[in-house]
Amino acid sequence: MKLVVFFSAEGTTAKVAKDLAAELGAEVFEIVPAEPYSKADIRWINPVARCNREKFGKKEVPSVGTVENFSEYDEVYLGFPIWYGCAPNVVNTFCKAYDWSGKKLTVFATSGGSGIGKTGEKLMPFVSGAELVKTVLVKTAADVLK
Repeated sequence: MKLVVFFSAEGTTAKVAKDLAAELGAEVFEIVPAEPYSKADIRWINPVARCNREKFGKKEVPSVGTVENFSEYDEVYLGFPIWYGCAPNVVNTFCKAYDWSGKKLTVFATSGGSGIGKTGEKLMPFVSGAELVKTVLVKTAADVLK
């Protein structure tokens, strides 16, 4: 079974994830922070913005809800906007809550300007046991499937 999991701060990643899930015939799950982000929270050019405090403070960022029967999925597509060359902390916190053993993981990221860099490698400690199939910077769902 296939699952598309995503976090979207401004809707860009959500569109890609939902289109991808439709294309794959996959289930979809949105990572929703327990405390939603405001526009000011994700304004990274402000040094005291919440996203900066979380990233540089290496803070856990809890989310609401859980993926039922996560163990039944063998392929997981994980999408998020790139924050500081890696996944936002809410994604890392979410990932740590699950057993990724034996899962094939495809990471897709959206970005307004950052490259993909070592995003996949930086995520691996949070998805221990997963096989990283690929990490790709995308604009559309079709980009994930190339």
